[in-house]
Amino acid sequence: MPPEITPIIEEPALVVTNTETSLVVADIHLGIEWDLYRSGINLPSQMESRLDRILGYIQANSPDRVILLGDIKHNVPQVSWQEKDEIPRFLETLAGHTHVDLIPGNHDGGIEFLFNRQKNIMVHSTRGAVLDGVGYFHGHTWPAPELLAASHIIVAHNHPAVRFTDALGYSIVEPAWIRTRFNPDILKDRFGNLDFEDPAQWGDPELFIMPAFNELCGGVPFNESAQGDLLGPAFSSGGIELEASQVYLLDGTRLGLLRNIRKLQHTGVRAGTRGRNSKNSKNSKKPV
Repeated sequence: MPPEITPIIEEPALVVTNTETSLVVADIHLGIEWDLYRSGINLPSQMESRLDRILGYIQANSPDRVILLGDIKHNVPQVSWQEKDEIPRFLETLAGHTHVDLIPGNHDGGIEFLFNRQKNIMVHSTRGAVLDGVGYFHGHTWPAPELLAASHIIVAHNHPAVRFTDALGYSIVEPAWIRTRFNPDILKDRFGNLDFEDPAQWGDPELFIMPAFNELCGGVPFNESAQGDLLGPAFSSGGIELEASQVYLLDGTRLGLLRNIRKLQHTGVRAGTRGRNSKNSKNSKKPV
């Protein structure tokens, strides 16, 4: 039986069931309040409320492990006083309830020095890991080759969302799940030693892109984004199928194929976009 991947309704988290049960959360960005304070925005720490939400998920689903899919901390390259105080408490509290797996993201440099290494916490490679038959990587790097043999891969990093705009120009942005696959033609150039005819090396995995857990991070409206707008080499290279992806809201509403959503009157790729990787790109939707 393939793994069962079930988003938690109205929450940016999912449960993966195979031989074990895994709870997956991505882009928590602990310490973002300190960064906002330096920009003139004064917000109290939200760490306790975020921890309580995840503990609620644990209580409801009794997972064998919690997988934190990158960007657990926020500030780079430095570590703020807030992170030094909060990250040990956050991780060690979770580890008191179940095993914790960290898949480091681009904001997580040095995170292994911020908690008690004797606790029930495992830090994996930045290129991801296969856990209980499912591949996980944050998305700021190419995945490790062994992930491509899995039937399913879960990734984060781009904070996917959808922007809804009415006829008067008023818009709201809602976080979204993206369900798609890799483009093997692009991956063949990157993974030249991989035999894509061998199912032991290439499983043509279904890909789930997670929304950000921290709502202060912002999101990227995928219905207004070209391939070059997305972050991470697998995304920006075209290695992930964008137009053929399925889009879902957190309440479970299926919006359909991204290419069809773009055809709606008040949506579609914004005119003049060059992508974030362009030297002169000016895009206000970049996640943090």
